[in-house]
Amino acid sequence: MAVNPAIFFKIKGAWDKFVSNHPKFPLFLRAASASGIKEGYVIEVKITDNDNKTICTNVKLTESDMELIQMIKEISNGAR
Repeated sequence: MAVNPAIFFKIKGAWDKFVSNHPKFPLFLRAASASGIKEGYVIEVKITDNDNKTICTNVKLTESDMELIQMIKEISNGAR
């Protein structure tokens, strides 16, 4: 399956907009990565809707997850 390179520009644009809307989130990510996110760590995500209903999940990071995190770091560093 071939990937359209234009999608990367769309992702970059969407990330830039996200950062503009939520400037503290990249700071959080930098702080988290500065302490060293490692394989085996658990990331938890909680979503609360407008009615205060929540769902929560977590993932234990694997080696392949770390490869994705590294790619995201590289994209983020290029956005500075």
